[in-house]
Amino acid sequence: QVQLVESGGGLVQAGGSLNLSCAASGRTLSTVGIGWFRQAPGKEREWVSTITWSAWGVGKYYADSVKGRFTISGDNGRTTVYLQMSSLTPHDTAAYYCAATTLFYKIADYYKTSRTYSVWGQGTQVTVSS
Repeated sequence: QVQLVESGGGLVQAGGSLNLSCAASGRTLSTVGIGWFRQAPGKEREWVSTITWSAWGVGKYYADSVKGRFTISGDNGRTTVYLQMSSLTPHDTAAYYCAATTLFYKIADYYKTSRTYSVWGQGTQVTVSS
């Protein structure tokens, strides 16, 4: 089992950037993927991005809404995953959560659903002002 702690959230103006971190501890090498999700008030949790590690290499996946603006990265020890966010808009305002999974899928779509992930962090708030 791993434990996850997010950090790096805050208040930023539209067009600005923020870098989120997800620190993992425990049995990190059993982690196959770490994903970022976000949830705005009154809305459902939304998948943002996932990074995976497997015999096929490192996989990185993005929701269409953040593609080209967000970049996910992580170390091979799976101890820290970063989400670099740029060109932020008020629509990006949400609580951001990282989550870990030990499940490997060749089809990336499975990483877009929260059911794939068994461990979640407490979240970090991102607020983008207009």
